Amino acid sequence: MPRSTLTNEYDSVEHRVEKRDVDFISVVIPFYNESEQIFMTLETTERVLQTLDIAYEIVAIDDGSVDSTWQELSKYSMKSSNVRAIRLSRNFGKEAAICAGLAEAKGDAVILMDGDLQHPPRYIPEMIALWREGYEVVEGVKTSRGKESRFSRFTANLFYGIFAKLSGIRLKDASDFKLLDRKVVDYWNTFTERDTFFRALSSWMGFKRITFPFEVDERKAGGSKWGFLKLARLSLNAVISFSSRPLILISGLGVIFLVMFFVLAVQTLVRYFGGNAATGFTTVILLQLLIGSIVLISLGLLGLYVASLFREVKGRPRFFIAETTDLNSETEPELDTGSEE
Repeated sequence: MPRSTLTNEYDSVEHRVEKRDVDFISVVIPFYNESEQIFMTLETTERVLQTLDIAYEIVAIDDGSVDSTWQELSKYSMKSSNVRAIRLSRNFGKEAAICAGLAEAKGDAVILMDGDLQHPPRYIPEMIALWREGYEVVEGVKTSRGKESRFSRFTANLFYGIFAKLSGIRLKDASDFKLLDRKVVDYWNTFTERDTFFRALSSWMGFKRITFPFEVDERKAGGSKWGFLKLARLSLNAVISFSSRPLILISGLGVIFLVMFFVLAVQTLVRYFGGNAATGFTTVILLQLLIGSIVLISLGLLGLYVASLFREVKGRPRFFIAETTDLNSETEPELDTGSEE
């Protein structure tokens, strides 16, 4: 497949790959406290990649794990020259780890997958075949969500429904299991925003894309690191960073209450002149509590957007690389993109 290039100042980016006789594929895998899973994930992925007519690298990102994840990655990279392990200075979150992997990947195409093997490597040949047909984004769509609880399914569907209404982007059954062409990765690396939501932002980018169905495999070791509060926070940040429609809802609520005011005013005046004026303060108290609640919620929503703007204006890097197993690279702070969690 012809190499993709940007016809601007980014053509000279440091990670651009020189022409090769075979396609060079990067596989980016973020890990966080997955020491029990490391060898299984990397060995399974390498076995699949070794059957293909490609050159490849695996970029394993340790997102500030507090267990022995980094030690396991270092051990594995010593036995496989195709694996580069990168350790972030602390836990910056999955979105920042994804950005670190995409910034470091050198391939003609980059495949992103989770480190728990719930994104099965057996689909990689199909992804590469679709890319060779000319597609620039190949996205895995879940045919099932594995052994999730009913509550998890309900909250996921609720979030995707709300997000679709607010942003216009449908993410139901979408995943981070994707292949991106070099051109798409280079454009991604030009983003300067600090709060990113990869699943939606990669969809917003467009390009020639295709989906393929995949079944989510059961996790073989360890447990999910995503609790309810972390998922709720991610969902909230995703909506705020991707849509301003919640701010418009505040104006909508204001219009609704204005209409209610006129209706109650007319009703009150009619009763007053008819000698049937309501007595007591129950209605007034309930209205004050309702309006007060709406005002506080609206102020909180505005505060979330102001906080998001504050993080963007500070311009802190998304991540710092503490160390790497790549002896040919120098560890330097990444200066032009950032996020704080």
